[in-house]
Amino acid sequence: MKIKNSNTQYAGLVIAMHWLMLVVLALVYACMELRGLATKGTDLYNNIKALHFSLGLCVIGLVVLRVVIRVASGPAPGVRPPMPRWQDVLSRLMHYALYAFMIVTPILGWLTLSAGGKVIPLFGLEVPALVGPDKALADQVKELHETLATVGYFLVGLHAAAALLHHYVFRDNTLVRMLPGKR
Repeated sequence: MKIKNSNTQYAGLVIAMHWLMLVVLALVYACMELRGLATKGTDLYNNIKALHFSLGLCVIGLVVLRVVIRVASGPAPGVRPPMPRWQDVLSRLMHYALYAFMIVTPILGWLTLSAGGKVIPLFGLEVPALVGPDKALADQVKELHETLATVGYFLVGLHAAAALLHHYVFRDNTLVRMLPGKR
């Protein structure tokens, strides 16, 4: 799998990490939504919750790996035809917001469990707490975590909508640069 970007397309590893991140985020959200269908306190409910926590922690590791790969892959392929400066600025801001969301939201979830004095599961292992038990802190951080999770729906949706807008309306290569296969 290629690690270096070409002039027209992201490297295979960059593309794979982009789509893997989408799948993991979709699973995190699916766990969050599906948990409501299970009866609280049942094994199903607890397993869905544990999977949500584990996948959320994976997001942190994947973001770090993704940033390393992105830096190692070299300059991003150019958008053809080039987009106006204001679109480029908005694009960069959106990417910064997505990365901040993918880093901060899972850390806040980890902090919520830590301050709540709860076990922090990672696929059967226990991750160390970030802070000692503090109910007031747990409540505050949980609210922020949930608010950012809601914001995440809009960020991901807006990101996807922008890619489709560029592809079908502006007719540039923004989307195809991130699709697998040769273009």
